[in-house]
Amino acid sequence: MFYRKNLLAWEQMLRVLAGLAMIGGGLIYLTGWPAYLIAASGAFLAVTGIFGYCPACAMVGRKPIDRT
Repeated sequence: MFYRKNLLAWEQMLRVLAGLAMIGGGLIYLTGWPAYLIAASGAFLAVTGIFGYCPACAMVGRKPIDRT
């Protein structure tokens, strides 16, 4: 593994669910570039939730989580 997770388990689940909702909602209810922008943001949330690592959180100084 090249990184240490910096998201809690509940936050990972929340990010995946919110990301999927943003992808679906953006593509179903909107048209044009706003739909793709919201879907891309949702994809970023879902991927960070799946991997448990958020580069934006790491940039602002969030410490990795020690899971023992």
